[in-house]
Amino acid sequence: MSENCTHDCSTCGEDCADRNAIQKEKPNELSNIKKVIGVVSGKGGVGKSLVTSMLSVIMQRRDKNCAILDADITGPSIPKAFGIREKAKGSDNGIFPAKSKFGTQIMSINMLLSDETDPVVWRGPVIAGTVKQFFTEVIWNDVDYMFVDMPPGTGDVPLTVFQSLPVDGIVIVTSPQELVSMIVGKAIKMAKLMNIPILGIVENMSYFECPDCHKKHSVFGESHIENLAKQFGIDCVSKIPIDPSLANNCDNGVIELFEGDWLENLADKIEGMYK
Repeated sequence: MSENCTHDCSTCGEDCADRNAIQKEKPNELSNIKKVIGVVSGKGGVGKSLVTSMLSVIMQRRDKNCAILDADITGPSIPKAFGIREKAKGSDNGIFPAKSKFGTQIMSINMLLSDETDPVVWRGPVIAGTVKQFFTEVIWNDVDYMFVDMPPGTGDVPLTVFQSLPVDGIVIVTSPQELVSMIVGKAIKMAKLMNIPILGIVENMSYFECPDCHKKHSVFGESHIENLAKQFGIDCVSKIPIDPSLANNCDNGVIELFEGDWLENLADKIEGMYK
């Protein structure tokens, strides 16, 4: 323990005995959650919510029961991607998540706001507390894989999720820019500091494939993801191209209809967690 310890681990990044003794939050007594997977990024705008949605859809197609806990409280986008506009309902036992057309259970702050465009102007501790409530007070029914869509960076909410939720592994999302690779290194080191396994790294907007000649163009610069993965000992790498159909699917609330096998290797790795 540091001599300057405030005994508030939610605002501290030290790896000490007290941190390791933190008790994980328990889900609602009516919930059943088998695996919890965080989806993180070093910075915003790299497609973290897209990857979260796609992974959930892929695992749902593999006959797994999936859920998404939208922990990006100030910038929620999961409900829109799945076409969910209904508000959350509840009972004395807890809050019920919404269900997508194909059965993914979803909880997001947008489902609690009177208008989905209302801003959430809260300080970090309140936001972190809301994320914990989404885990403990929502009734998650028979979930094989819960994907937690985290806000970017290494601040309050990622720290809260790593410390308080029983995270089995994380997926890191990046893009080809050199600067982003440097920032991703911070997220990787944070995960290792918190002893959270890194399941894989996804490079979004990796390239654009010409529909006529099928030549791949590195619009945002040459990829460095293999070197980054090798540097940090990550053995599962996936690349998602710039594909207008993915954006259209999200904008129209039909991400469950996307076509593409870019994340199948990562889905295999996640499914292998049971073996």
